[in-house]
Amino acid sequence: MTAIGAQTQRLLGPKRPHRSFFESFIRTLIIVCTALAVVLSSVSICDGHWLLVEDRLFGLWYFCTISNHSEPHCMRDLSQAHMPGLAVGMGLARSVAALAVVAAIFGLELLMVSQVCEDVRSRRKWAIGSYLLLVAFILSSGGLLTFIILLKSQITLMGFTLMFWCEFTASFLFFLNATSGLHINSLTQPWNQLRKV
Repeated sequence: MTAIGAQTQRLLGPKRPHRSFFESFIRTLIIVCTALAVVLSSVSICDGHWLLVEDRLFGLWYFCTISNHSEPHCMRDLSQAHMPGLAVGMGLARSVAALAVVAAIFGLELLMVSQVCEDVRSRRKWAIGSYLLLVAFILSSGGLLTFIILLKSQITLMGFTLMFWCEFTASFLFFLNATSGLHINSLTQPWNQLRKV
């Protein structure tokens, strides 16, 4: 076949159907919300101060004591908080929360790649990205629950800091985006099936 014949065959062959505006908008919204969740979770873990109880500040990385007229005195050695199992538990909580961010970043990358480089495997990439966000939700929730269980005797609703609520919001967004991504993937028809119609 000549080059002109190949070009003609390509032009006359079946074209990829265009997505509706609504589907493109929803997929873009899922990607933007996932990026926001990754930022919120990253900032929350890096700061790490999640609970303020009277003159004590509990975090993933530090334990701080606060006096009236001085700056917080923070210690990396969480055993000095005199709470059994706190150091090991916080190590587990921050490791799980950090793994959640890693899973979410890979999930976000797959979601973006599936939209930028659209081909027959785009739907599979989108589905894997959504499943990774579901894993990020499970890990993030595990980190939050570990933190709450460790400090259950100290917790008051007003004691949770803004950073804790950032992580809580990020965890919720991971779940929402994962389920939305899987749902929209199940509603849309695969490209190869559309080509056979």
